[in-house]
This record gives sequence, C-alpha cells and structure tokens, in this order.
Amino acid sequence: MTQPPSQQPPQGGFGAPQEPPQGSPQPPQTPPPPQPGYGYPQTPGQAPGQAPGYGYPQQPGPYNQPQQPGPYAQQPGPYAQQPGPYNQPTQPGFGYPQQQYPGAPGPGGPGGGGKSSKRKPALIIGAAAVALLVIGGGISIAMSGSGDDKEPVAEKSGDAEPSNSPAVNEGDGNGDGREVDDDLNAGRKAGEAKVLWLQKNDVDLPRNGSDVYGPWVVGDTVVKGMYRTVSGYSVADGKQKWTVKLPAELCAAPSQPTTDGKIVIGVENGTTDTADCADLQMIDLNTGKVGWKKSIKKNGIGDILSDISLAISGDTVAVGRIGNSSAYRVSDGKELFGNQPGDCQPFAFAGGPKLIAASNCRTDDVDNPQQQIQELDPVTGKPRWTYQAKRGWEIDRVYSVSPLVVSLKQDKQWGILALNENGTRRSGLVSDKGDKFETDCGNAFAAFGNSLDGCTGVAADANTFYMSTAPESSGTASTNKVVAFDLNTGKSKWKAAAPAGRTMKPLRMDGGNVLLHVKAGYDGGGGIATLAPTGGTPQMVLKHPASTAEIENSFYNSKIVYAGGRSFIASGRVSARNDEEELKTKTMMAFGN
Repeated sequence: MTQPPSQQPPQGGFGAPQEPPQGSPQPPQTPPPPQPGYGYPQTPGQAPGQAPGYGYPQQPGPYNQPQQPGPYAQQPGPYAQQPGPYNQPTQPGFGYPQQQYPGAPGPGGPGGGGKSSKRKPALIIGAAAVALLVIGGGISIAMSGSGDDKEPVAEKSGDAEPSNSPAVNEGDGNGDGREVDDDLNAGRKAGEAKVLWLQKNDVDLPRNGSDVYGPWVVGDTVVKGMYRTVSGYSVADGKQKWTVKLPAELCAAPSQPTTDGKIVIGVENGTTDTADCADLQMIDLNTGKVGWKKSIKKNGIGDILSDISLAISGDTVAVGRIGNSSAYRVSDGKELFGNQPGDCQPFAFAGGPKLIAASNCRTDDVDNPQQQIQELDPVTGKPRWTYQAKRGWEIDRVYSVSPLVVSLKQDKQWGILALNENGTRRSGLVSDKGDKFETDCGNAFAAFGNSLDGCTGVAADANTFYMSTAPESSGTASTNKVVAFDLNTGKSKWKAAAPAGRTMKPLRMDGGNVLLHVKAGYDGGGGIATLAPTGGTPQMVLKHPASTAEIENSFYNSKIVYAGGRSFIASGRVSARNDEEELKTKTMMAFGN
C-alpha cells in the first residue's frame, strides 16, 4: 500500500425536518466590499430536535419578508417557536465554513465523494444512523440576515492549457473488468436479473484506502474515479475501455458530467501531505481523452484550496470553497467569473438544469452565521434572485434544483424549504409527528469539499417531494417508507411501505414515477423499483438475484446507478488491512436482464 491519505470520509444523514418560516426573495443587491477574513468555520449542530433519538419534527420557524435592495435587514418572522431558516432572497454573499466532526468514512451518492483531507478530521454524520428531529410534528426552516463585510476581488486564472500530465490507456478490452464466475448466476431464479459482471480492486491504494467518485454512465461506458485514476468500463461486460492516470490524488468531482459526457475533476497539486485540491482536469468520459488542465488561481492569501466542491450546469463548472468561488467553461477551460461583489460569497454549488449557489455572508459573529441561496447565470455568474436565510441557519444541501428544494440546519433543528422559480418561498415541509427521515449526501457539511447536490434518498417532480424514512426494525429485518410531500402546501400526501423485510430509497424521477433502490436483505436480493406519483406498492423493474445478496450487501456505503435497463452498485470507499485483501476487495457490480 502507498502512503496513507488522511482520514476517511464522513457520511451524511437526516431526520425529520421542521416547517420553515415565511419569507420572500428579493432582488440581488450590491453590498459594500467585504473585509478580509472570510470563511471561519462554524460549529454545526447535531441532527435537529435530538433527544435520546433523532427525527422528531420541530415547530415551524419564522420566515422573513422580502427586503428592498440595500443592507440586509431581518424582518421578524411570524413563528414564535423554534426559528426556521426560510427567509427571502437577497444579495450575493460570502460564506463561512462549518466545523467538521471527527468520524467514520462515508461518501455520498453517485458523483462527488468527499476528499480524505490530510489536514482535517473527517466529518461524522451517518446516513443510516442520523435522523433529524422534528419537534411538534413539523419540519421547519427560516432564513434572514444582514451582511456587512467586503468580499474578495476575483482574479482571473491563466488560459487553459492542454493536459499532458495524465496518461491515458485506451485499453484492449482485457482490463480489470472480470468475467462473471459461473456460480454467481447458478442460483438465479425465474424473474431474477443476471449478474452481468463483478469487479475487484486492482489499484494500489493508500493505507487508509480511498474514496470512490462516480459511477457515471455515459453511453455504453460506466466510469468511476479512485485515488490517482479515472477509468471507463463497458456496461455490458465490465471490461476496461480506458484509464486516465493522474499525477496526484483525485480530490473532487461533480455529481454529474455535462449532457455530452464531459467532466471536470479536482486533482491535488502535489503528492505531499500539504498538497491542495487546486488543479482542474477536464476528461471526456466517452473516450477517456483528457482535455484542458489548469490550476485554480487563489483570490488572495485567504483563499483556502484544501477542499473544494464542483458542480456542472450547462457548459459551466463552478468551484466552491471556503470564502471564495470561481467558474470555468467546461469545453475550453476559460474562466467565466470569480467572487461575487458584496459581503457574501458562494461556498458550494448545485448543478444540473440550473446553477444554484449557497453563500455565506460576513458578520461580526461567526457563531451566528448569515447564509443565502441564489440562482446564478452560469455564464456571467450574476444572481437571478437571492433568498436570504434566517440568521443562524445554514444551507445544508440542495435536494432538487428544479423544482428547488433546500435543506437547512441550525444546531439541533433541521428544515426543508421549497422555493418557486423566481426564488420566492413556496412552502416549508411539515412531517407527521414521530417520522424520522434519512438521506445519503456524503460529507455532513457542504463547505468541506462536497457538492450541495448528489443526495440519494430524495427525489422531486413538479409538485411533489419524495423522501425515505429511517429504517425501523421489524423482527429480524428492517423496513421503511417513502413519504410524499405536496410542494405547494408542505404537507405530506401519502406514505408507501417498502417490500416486506426491505428498505428502499428514492434515486431520481423516471418519467412520471419515482425510481427506487431496494436494498438486499439477508434472505433476498435487492433491486430497482418504481413508485407511482400517487403512491401504492413499489413495482420491481429489476430484481437482483437472492444468491448474490451477500455480495451486494458487502459494498461499503454503496452508490447505485440505474441506466439503460442495468443497475450498477459501486463501493463508496475502498480500503483493506493489507495489500492482499486490497486486491480482493469487490468494487463494482452490474445487473441486467
């Protein structure tokens, strides 16, 4: 094994949200320039409402009214109980990072995985164990505040240069994809899918292992990145099609590539413990051809590049980190924009059909943060609208970009807010008393090297938000439900139970249905199912064989992707006690009919 990296990555997880306070967006303002010294970490709270156990709903928090252009003035919220984070949109803002928690590894859903930093403790929030409490039967969020700091001036990076450092191996069809052992399908029953292939690790990893980035499916290729390689495999047989050898460790990746299969990843700028996640590398995932490579130019001495987050929207890749941000054109590496004017600055982004930014605003009290969420023009970086959170609430995740559904936290409180297309408040989700929820989002806090998006356990269509509950023991097995919320009212519409003795979680929407992953049990395989937008019983579309359930459950913090009638399960992190075990570790598996 090679030199150990830092600690293992944390997991993410949530419980029941609180009903958010009212508020409305306001047009972007241009606050005074910020003072130096952005980005001091805040101490994040635990899951909301936790007492002995997580998941009890919190009372609705207050929402702020829309503000006029100018300094942020917090309006009193209507709710007297626990404050909620939902406020109105405001000007662009700066962001203070959150403090990490020491804990166990656990990258999130497909796409970016948290970097195993050599200079900081890993975050701890287990997707399977942490449920936010909702007190009083509600999920609430509130936001509002004012910023009085200057923001850093963006500096343009140099022109992109063609990459010549990574080595590309086109592959000859005999890579590390492995033929399926006969016994893997020997016990397959009628109606069960086939095991198409099973891979084992062939990468020499650091002593503490490595996070896995992806998998991404592009055409007939499934791609994952790990340590110092990014590799593409045939979806049909798992054989390696190409490999990109990186000069240093892969440290960041967006949750999704562009629609034509291009991606920009973060690579450390050296191989020592002091290296930063400061280099960007474009790769065409269809062919494994490397494109431009460039270093992220620091916006002054306070620009911390030890951890970054990446998100792609259209032809733009946005780079977030503590107190600074920048964006580049995916196709040619041209810098598009840098820091925002004013007292607030984006620290993380969510991509897809829209570019959503979470910003932190400079205040005189780092223990009482001011944050906001914005939609940015992906070409110019100009805010289309700004919604300011109630003071003290922090933007945690973006569960859906369109429709926009946002998770916020304040100490032990957790809230989920739905916004309209123009950034005005749509609703705050309210859960039934006693419901506990769970999502898998990777690192606990987006400010430390993890994108805002990429969560599993959630999905949304135009008018409904779907979320999985935390597993509950039922005899020798566990089971759970998917709860549907009306995005216009915030109230729950229906609950659908997982198959007996199984747990399930939403992956995404598939046409008009919710696409689900059903987890394997001790006596049966997992699979892919759909759930109608009206609820009911999940319908299996790909049933994994019971004979391989043990293998299916062996993947650590598994990442699941369903594409082209095939399901892919990849380990979220690979590690072993020695080199021999390392090479026997199963890393990815594919099922199909």
